[in-house]
Amino acid sequence: MNQPRESRDRLVAVSMSAVFAALFAILQFIPYTVMIGGAGAFLSLSDLLPPLYGIILGPFWGGLALVLGKLIAFLVGRPLIFYGLDFLPNLTAVAAVGFLVRGKKMPAAAINAVLLAIFLLNPLTLLFVASVPFAWLHIVAFAMLLSPLSRLAGEWVRTLDPKKISMGIAILCLIGTMILHLTGNILFEVVLGQLTLSIPAAAYPGIWTAVFFVYPVERAILIVSGVLVGTPLIWIVNNNHILQLGEKGSDTGATTTSASNE
Repeated sequence: MNQPRESRDRLVAVSMSAVFAALFAILQFIPYTVMIGGAGAFLSLSDLLPPLYGIILGPFWGGLALVLGKLIAFLVGRPLIFYGLDFLPNLTAVAAVGFLVRGKKMPAAAINAVLLAIFLLNPLTLLFVASVPFAWLHIVAFAMLLSPLSRLAGEWVRTLDPKKISMGIAILCLIGTMILHLTGNILFEVVLGQLTLSIPAAAYPGIWTAVFFVYPVERAILIVSGVLVGTPLIWIVNNNHILQLGEKGSDTGATTTSASNE
């Protein structure tokens, strides 16, 4: 009895994943900041998308869209870095936010906790800048994930109230963006500083000190961009009952909904 609906929902999820993969590939070529110490590499505007993909598509379809988008970008000329593992930051962010919005806080918290521990324990990580913890914003985002705010954010993005959607996206984008950059920082240290020795260990304190001061600006750009792009997008998805955003127990988000106006 539910087979036609399930088939329709899966088709919608596949179609949206394909469209979002193309969007991700396009934004891969638009930089918003250079990668400090990255020898000409840059961070792209595609970094604003993983939290939104996690909200809308969930960990599976959202992750698939990101991986396909990365592949498309590579095929049309965007070079891979970190031995081709540069899809991992986006994947961890979309998975964590996708789980979180769907009422699965434990896997989201586990992803964040493991990444934060790995980063802080790496000998190349700078722990303090002028007596301030280098990872202070990561710690704030992790605390936010563990707090009731993350649950409220998941509820807010399922409404038809643009203000609540915006607040929910801002919280989820902060959490997702910090997870994304935690993974990127780990790859930056392990691949370039410990495996290939492309960057000498002595250079990392200076690199991380510079990063410390641009971190808040970079994250603010991504969060504001995510809110501006995501609020109308998610409102349209909710208003047209396209997908079930954040349905508990759903990994894909690919079931129909009757979003209520709160």
